[in-house]
Amino acid sequence: MSEFIPYGKQYITEADIEAVTAVLRSDWLTQGPVIQQFETALASKCHAKHGIAVTNATAGLHLACIAAGLGQGDRLWTVPNTFVASANAGLYCGATVDFVDIDPTTFCMDVDKLAEKLELADKNGTLPKIIIPVHFAGHSCNMQRIGALAKQYGITVIEDAAHAVGGHYKNQPVGCGQYSDMTVFSFHPVKIITTAEGGMVLTNNDALADKLQRLRTHGITRDEHLMTEPSHGAWYYQQIELGYNTRMTELQAALGHSQLQRLDDIIDKRNALAEQYHTLLKDLPITCPTVLDDVRSAYHLYVIQTDNRKQVYDYLKDNKIGCQIHYIPVHLQPYYQNLGFKKGDYPVAEAYYERCLSLPLFPQLTAEQQQRVVATLSQALTTAPV
Repeated sequence: MSEFIPYGKQYITEADIEAVTAVLRSDWLTQGPVIQQFETALASKCHAKHGIAVTNATAGLHLACIAAGLGQGDRLWTVPNTFVASANAGLYCGATVDFVDIDPTTFCMDVDKLAEKLELADKNGTLPKIIIPVHFAGHSCNMQRIGALAKQYGITVIEDAAHAVGGHYKNQPVGCGQYSDMTVFSFHPVKIITTAEGGMVLTNNDALADKLQRLRTHGITRDEHLMTEPSHGAWYYQQIELGYNTRMTELQAALGHSQLQRLDDIIDKRNALAEQYHTLLKDLPITCPTVLDDVRSAYHLYVIQTDNRKQVYDYLKDNKIGCQIHYIPVHLQPYYQNLGFKKGDYPVAEAYYERCLSLPLFPQLTAEQQQRVVATLSQALTTAPV
């Protein structure tokens, strides 16, 4: 009997296990030296100045918004084709959230629509304070244009790069911050590298980095220059703002740091698998993903588009092929509809949702498994009603 092939899975090696075991045998489990090693290594890998590790990417987005000063009366714009966390981060801060529709080729933020919407918002006095472009499936957004527009209107840019660690844009690593203020990565088990749960915010801004480091630890500082009175001694600290407990543990950081050593190999494998999908699927009545010339995708996901999506999805599942839908447009979620959004607001994202399907893609996927995925998909397309 054929085994189930998941759409994604963690990639754990003996080196990863040994790294975590070493921490278990050490004197540190929560806050210790490995966290800083992981932060420094990933920031260096991405050509960024600072890395701030947190419990998950949602926490990273939330803290990034706070660090950028988002609050009541402000606006945050993102895309509807994303997980709800991208938009929820704005709501956590009391801001108003709005969306920009997606490009039908990359499924990332449509920069022409963004430009039009910003021009109108400028006239109406409703410009956003923050824009969160999402690097969907590992494909970078057009950050050069987004960055230029943000500079023109005085807007903070936070890259949601939950799918994109290891990816490149214009020959620079995603996370370098050339066109943005902060970048947020995710290390969930199905992502490119994992810490089980975890995330990191990268920035080149010293003040933002300091703020983020305090916010993840209840707003506490031991820096006497920031205190309201001289320190009472080596034990002394002050809470100078309202923060949270969103710190990564040593165990998570050890796993992430170990996995980071294989990042280039993981990205190579994902791209090779994607190229093989392109070849194997070229004659089927589906739309395969497109990667633009100035992008090297991290290929977190391999998303096809097909008619009769539900029938194809069900057939694959019945035949033990894992697949998933990325994403139900955020504005169609009941909570957001209660805020006033409705079907028809973002037609490209809605049309994409009706046809999208993520196929299995992970470094351990074998040629035999990939052939089985394609053969089953071909059967599904043949048996699905027209």
